Amino acid sequence: MLDDIDVPELSARSGVKWARATAAGAIPAWIADMDFPVAEPILAAIRDADHGYPAWEEDPRANPLIDVYVDRTEALHGHRPDPGSVRFFTETIQALQVILHVATEPGDAVAMHTPSYPPFLKTVERMGRRLVPIPMIDTGGGWAFDVDRHALAGCRALILVNPQNPTGRVFTRDELTALAGLAERHDLLVIADEVHSELVYEPHRHLPFAPFAPGRTVTLATASKAFNLAGLRCAIADVAAPRVRKALDALPDRMLGQPGTPGIVATLAAWEHGGPWLAEVRTLLERNRRLVAEGLGRHHSPEATYLAWLDLRSLGGDPAGRILAESGVMLSPGPQFGPGGAGYARLNFATSRPVLDEILGRLAPYAA
Repeated sequence: MLDDIDVPELSARSGVKWARATAAGAIPAWIADMDFPVAEPILAAIRDADHGYPAWEEDPRANPLIDVYVDRTEALHGHRPDPGSVRFFTETIQALQVILHVATEPGDAVAMHTPSYPPFLKTVERMGRRLVPIPMIDTGGGWAFDVDRHALAGCRALILVNPQNPTGRVFTRDELTALAGLAERHDLLVIADEVHSELVYEPHRHLPFAPFAPGRTVTLATASKAFNLAGLRCAIADVAAPRVRKALDALPDRMLGQPGTPGIVATLAAWEHGGPWLAEVRTLLERNRRLVAEGLGRHHSPEATYLAWLDLRSLGGDPAGRILAESGVMLSPGPQFGPGGAGYARLNFATSRPVLDEILGRLAPYAA
């Protein structure tokens, strides 16, 4: 059933992905929502949940999601977080903002691989921090970065998005070791956004960053990307860095808010019972990744995520705008991803075969 949805059915959705595109007379392939229906065990858990005050209201550390997150991280990635380091937020952007708030000051320099996730770039700018780009480099055979290309002396933090958005790179052990060396040398806090870690394609493997830099890492995690739950607002921060954990715990109990019961029970259901659904979705994404490569060609297939970073520089600085006007496909504009984004566009291929065929057919004239 996941592969049977079509444009008329999806056009009736009220979420921002389809609503904005439908209003513009377009098919969406922009924001990072999947079109696949949510897994039935998740829907059942939300329906059956007690929506009164939760049992963990008085003590967030009694939240049942802690042990599930710890066990799942160990099972999938071979790293077991300290349950006492787990904190809850409504979403990864909020978690990033809170961590930067307690660990840095306005004017501090924050390093990040670019191009990068637009809300993270906006967060750095709006919080008055100074972005130090670590450029992703097109080597001809894929995307890489030069550890020594930019001096990070004076930086206070490194935001590490791994798997990387928008290029889809999965950083290797050697790359992570090099970054850990930089973090140690420059006394950097590393905020590791690993939200796409369950959407990695063979033969690549996701390696959590925390074991590379014990004591100076905060890891952000959520079920929202792998299980299509962004609107339920539930994210986890594994605050392994003691000074950051101490600063967070000094804040008033409810100052930062907390996820609601639907987000918690949905995440529990996803991680405990969503395996078959995720396996089917990963199979469809692998096929779609191949179809995009065959249909468009001029890009490096992502090693993870359901996002393709398209090289469309022959169309000018903002090819997504031209494609929307001419062909009615809504892509994410490359310039929004910061330095290195001009001339590119990001394509979301997490949809059914009929919808993807329509998208690729409309984009075919730009692939030549």
